[in-house]
Amino acid sequence: MDKVDPSILMDEVRLILAEKNTAFSLMRTGIAILALPLSIMSLLVATSKYYDVLQVLHFLIPIGILNLALVILSIYLIVRSMMHIHFYDKLLYKIKLRNKNLSELIK
Repeated sequence: MDKVDPSILMDEVRLILAEKNTAFSLMRTGIAILALPLSIMSLLVATSKYYDVLQVLHFLIPIGILNLALVILSIYLIVRSMMHIHFYDKLLYKIKLRNKNLSELIK
């Protein structure tokens, strides 16, 4: 165990927790973006009896491509945030191992 100033150590923990909070915000954004294509598709299915698919295919193809792009973006954001959260958890665990007093505060 190396001797580190407790205030510096607490600042490190606060920084890591702030970064972890940012990763959770990124995950929430990804989930919200994922809900948009699902709602668009449910609206299209619910109103499908009012139009012929072949007549509005020039509208449906771009909407489908846009929905696919939004799903890919949301999956990317969610996976990236999960990787960051896991990384910050590892950092907190290493800090807990280094300092016995801090290990009582962080679970």
